[in-house]
Formats: sequence, structure tokens, C-alpha cells
Amino acid sequence: PCSLDGVRRFVGNGARVLMRRALPELMTPEREDALLEEYKAWYMVHNCVRTHPYAGIPALLEELRGAGVTTAVVSNKPHANTVDLAARFFPGLPAFGQREGIPAKPAPDMVWAAREELGAPREGALYVGDSEVDVEMARRAGLPLAAVAWGFRGRALLEQAGARCIVDTVPELLAVATE
Repeated sequence: PCSLDGVRRFVGNGARVLMRRALPELMTPEREDALLEEYKAWYMVHNCVRTHPYAGIPALLEELRGAGVTTAVVSNKPHANTVDLAARFFPGLPAFGQREGIPAKPAPDMVWAAREELGAPREGALYVGDSEVDVEMARRAGLPLAAVAWGFRGRALLEQAGARCIVDTVPELLAVATE
């Protein structure tokens, strides 16, 4: 048995790391790939259980798109799940998840690949995240970060991770994203 806080600490570095943290006795090198594939198949069918956008985010994304700001989702969730969830909750928003050959966050490779595919320059880019993994990824990528306090980890953990810009509301995030 694990506490909710303990389980939350398992999440954020991709499915493989999640499974290693949650099931260390089962994730032997011989079984790891098979268990990961089983997890991905299960999660593809069950990825929307108690899942929904944070309040105000769909409207924020529409406002940013209307202002000509290129936006995308970059997640350590498996790529197929990320694309499925983005299509369900943010239609038309490009989505990039964890894929073979591209290291998971906090490595900056997924963000670099997304920027390249979207033709988005590094200049003027802003990374928005809600965890210590996002703080570290933005640092490694050399990108400014707007950390959202209402997200998965909360303000205290973001401060502890070194986030300099932490926003508490969607209007604050809009102001940071359009300045």
C-alpha cells in the first residue's frame, strides 16, 4: 500500500519510470518491456478515468491561438495517450508524448522535437509546467518557465525545485504568456 502523496511522486518521468517506482519487485530487466507494453495497452483504454482539463485552460488555449501564439502539449505520457487526450480535450492542439528514441522529460529532447516539428523558434518560447520535472526540463532546455501552482505538485514543491515564475490563476498565466 502507498499513500496518495507517495503515488503522486511515482508520476512525472514517463511510464517506464512510473512502473519501476510503483512495482520494483515486478520490473525485472527480463519482464520490463512486456509489462510496459501491457501497461500502455491498458492505459490507452482507461486514460480518461477522472481526467479533465483544469478550469479555464481550454478557453486560455483558444485565446492564445486567436492571438497567433503557437501552443502544444508535451507530456511524458505515452505518445498515443497524449495524442488521444489532447484530441479529446483540446481539439486541433498538437500533442507530443513519450516515444522510443526521444528521452523523457526532464531531458529537453521532446520539447526540442515539438518546436522543430511546429517550426516554433526558441526565441519567445515559454514552457508551462506543473512539476519539478518541468522545472528541470525548462532549465535544461534554456527556456523560461511559467509554473502553475494549481497543477499536480503544488506551489511548495515548485518553489523547492527552483521555479522563479509561479502563477496561481489562468489570467496570470495569460499575462505571462502574452507579455
